[in-house]
Amino acid sequence: MRETTGGCHCGKVQFRVRFSDPPELLDCDCSVCTKTAYLHLITARADFTLERGHDAMTDYRWGSGTAQHLFCATCGIKSFYVPLSHPDAVSVNWRALEGVEDVQPRIRRFDGRTPGKTTAERMGDLVE
Repeated sequence: MRETTGGCHCGKVQFRVRFSDPPELLDCDCSVCTKTAYLHLITARADFTLERGHDAMTDYRWGSGTAQHLFCATCGIKSFYVPLSHPDAVSVNWRALEGVEDVQPRIRRFDGRTPGKTTAERMGDLVE
């Protein structure tokens, strides 16, 4: 396991996360993830600690309202959130992490556009 920190652009939201090395990231093709270039590191809640910024965030919910998209209210960055596909976990944006330049993640395609599929059915191939 590795541990690192991450957060938003202005620094008001900061967190610590643990992950396996190499991590497997999900590249979701839903409209929100595509427009924000979000790369998902799905982690257990026990491996995620919000160190500061709970009061600096706002949320956005759409569709079923299950996914809790959390944004820094100052700079607008979504560095982590609670995803529809993994409601008991935390999805950390790989691009919001510090000190992971030497890590070579595996990236798996994730079908976020097709309604009615289970999470297992949404998992696609590894990107070469």
